[in-house]
Amino acid sequence: MEFSKGKRKKLKLGGDQRNACYPHSLQFYLQPPTENISLIEFENLAIDRVKLLKAVEHLGVSHVKGSEQYQSKLEAEIRKVKFSFRENLENEYEARRRDHISHFILRLAYCQSEDLRRWFIQQEMDLLRFRFSILPKDKIQDFLKDSHLQFEAISDEEKALRQKDIVASSPSLGGIVPELVYKIPFADALDLFRGRKVYLEGGFAYVPLKDIVAIILNEFRTKLSKALALTARSLPAVQSDERLQPLLKHLSHSYTGQDYSVQGNVGKIALDQIDSLSAKSFPPCMRQLHKALRENHHLRHGGRMQYGLFLKGIGLTLEQALQFWKQEFIRGKMDPDKVLISTAQKDE
Repeated sequence: MEFSKGKRKKLKLGGDQRNACYPHSLQFYLQPPTENISLIEFENLAIDRVKLLKAVEHLGVSHVKGSEQYQSKLEAEIRKVKFSFRENLENEYEARRRDHISHFILRLAYCQSEDLRRWFIQQEMDLLRFRFSILPKDKIQDFLKDSHLQFEAISDEEKALRQKDIVASSPSLGGIVPELVYKIPFADALDLFRGRKVYLEGGFAYVPLKDIVAIILNEFRTKLSKALALTARSLPAVQSDERLQPLLKHLSHSYTGQDYSVQGNVGKIALDQIDSLSAKSFPPCMRQLHKALRENHHLRHGGRMQYGLFLKGIGLTLEQALQFWKQEFIRGKMDPDKVLISTAQKDE
């Protein structure tokens, strides 16, 4: 990829050539872009992708991944930056091109430290998971082949022979026979095997479509992690370009992570985030208190003291805390006035 100060001259490609460049709305980003782009476009694409990945991070904390609300909001964010996400949209070449180039630009910026790499990989994995979830079933096999994943769907006859074993060994199916099952080498399905979530026979795992995404994400993580390590090695040569060095430095500093040493988060936690945060981010003791509160709509005095101080520490305001405890205790048929008195005393 080369850069110029002027405007980029758009390549005039026919329909077949464009389809050959980007046959799918999602990809493993196996080949870097080779066209010329301007520095202005370089910066704009990078900033748009940073905005998208930060939105992915925020939605992953505030919503359950894969839920209807999560899916619709993430789709809206992708539309804002005009990146590719659906197979059946017309004139997809430019959107897929923007997605492709911006990913590789952020590789240059986010390969510079372990924290940056970890954050970048996680957001890109969540983005890939969303895109795969809306990929039409008739396009899945082509995507796997183009991504160099040697996973083949078994025939209906072979599926019928092992149907009972596959259903019994795959909790995600809920007893329902899957439409598609993939025969995958055992070594590629170790995570499912460790969790006893897959049927094994003759050195192969028989993975339903519902579970194939876990294997795809593992492959993507491995490839992207190696690619970032290789990018980091060649970074000094890229940074020697005085046109790019300031841009890459700015991009790498656009993610600073969460600062828990200051009280800048007060009032930043919404009540509807508490359930999702408890499952992903709370320490075990606080997670248990939250679970007990939701199940019993009551906590003993010591538990209320500990959990109330914890909620205050993560950013819940006094007004939010009063509303939180009142709503929960009323479900347990406690007098609303007593709720307000006890919680107000606790926050003093």
